Amino acid sequence: MSGKRKKRIFEVIQIGFDEDWQSRTFDVLLLCMIVVNLAIACYSTFEDAAPYMGILGKVELVTEICFALEYGLRVWTAEYLYPKLTPGRAVARYMTSFNGVIDLLSFLPYFLPIFFPTGMVAFRMFRVVRIFRLFRVNAYYDSLNVIADVIRGKRDQILSSIFIILVLMLASSLCMYSLEHEAQPEVFQNAFSGFWWAVSTLLTVGYGDIYPVTIAGRIFGIVITFLGVGMVAIPTGILSAGFVEQYSRLKSLNAYSAEADIHFVRLEVGKEHPWLNQSVSDLSLPPGLLMAAIQRRGKVVVPRGDTVIQEGDSLILGAESYQDEEGIQLREIVLKENHPWVAQEIRELDISRKTLIVMVRRDGKLMIPTGTLKLQAGDMILLYTKKNYRNMQILEV
Repeated sequence: MSGKRKKRIFEVIQIGFDEDWQSRTFDVLLLCMIVVNLAIACYSTFEDAAPYMGILGKVELVTEICFALEYGLRVWTAEYLYPKLTPGRAVARYMTSFNGVIDLLSFLPYFLPIFFPTGMVAFRMFRVVRIFRLFRVNAYYDSLNVIADVIRGKRDQILSSIFIILVLMLASSLCMYSLEHEAQPEVFQNAFSGFWWAVSTLLTVGYGDIYPVTIAGRIFGIVITFLGVGMVAIPTGILSAGFVEQYSRLKSLNAYSAEADIHFVRLEVGKEHPWLNQSVSDLSLPPGLLMAAIQRRGKVVVPRGDTVIQEGDSLILGAESYQDEEGIQLREIVLKENHPWVAQEIRELDISRKTLIVMVRRDGKLMIPTGTLKLQAGDMILLYTKKNYRNMQILEV
């Protein structure tokens, strides 16, 4: 199989973009199989499912085989996921990554009981990890990205607060064991019994299966309960502050982007356009000019290096706006019937040496001005000039 086809398979099994319908279809099918697989796992726990287990088992087998094939394809194309590594190292990197482990555990426990029947119960417990595959399909959604960004940004503060809570739980369990062991030896048998009480109390759950009966134990329990309310609020406050900071940062970025000194133009690609059927990476864009987006059949396509320009595309090009440091401005003139420039060639015009005709627009088409180009009524002329002319409008650039 050629390397180009192998790379295409890699692109299909990755999270798809809007313009790649094959990859998006694969994502939808994978999501449906995950949902069906989880639905079968849940429904099989009901007694009413017994008559249908034969059909459900076959459907589940098909989904597990598909998961196994997908995992094999990801291992096979791992070199494109980690292009800086050798093929062998790329495979090892993927197999030991979090996503690789989740992909493996999503189907492997289903087949292991065939070879190790005695471990069936333990293997079935591992099958619940298949639900984590849902997060891979939703990896490009902003809501999940924001949550992940906040957790990563506040990782140190969250870990510090969790460490403090664990220390407080350990200290509380030892103290409660010391206070209640003699009064309730069958309840507070060891330090772990006190730790279970400390967890349920500090996290404000309060199951009620274990509680102090001595006066000292109850007083200590009241103190721990009040501390628990404050301690649990610390991670919550950290995450809340993280979301506020993230929102403020995005809002400030939007504000700055609105004031950015970048302007955009739209370029239509016709049948004779020199960029037709060329990939973005092959275009010789001048420095400072970027392709921000492509409008294609009512959709916005984010240009990548391998995106091919098609007929009818509208290319959104951006560049730094013109800075008027010398008093020279871009100006627009629309020629009327009685304008002195009508029916004259550009080289015959009496214009200043500091004036340059940049572009002529006629009947909706852009024309490159040459000395022999004869101007007509209705032409829109774009001038780079310091001088004022009749019927002139200043263009914002």
